[in-house]
Amino acid sequence: MKEVLRTTDPLTITRASGLLEAEGIVAFQFDQHMSVLEGSIGVLPRRLMVADRDHFMAASILRDHGIG
Repeated sequence: MKEVLRTTDPLTITRASGLLEAEGIVAFQFDQHMSVLEGSIGVLPRRLMVADRDHFMAASILRDHGIG
């Protein structure tokens, strides 16, 4: 798995996940439950991960949509 996006904005993660899903790329959110440890203030970034084979295409899709 490779990281394709890291952000503290939950809307950006959701949008990126939707874009990748529409293209048939499976993406996994890492660290989404870390807000419990930080007190839900949003300082710890969430990561969007994809399979190694999908990384190039996923990064291109997000870059074309101005994300990342």
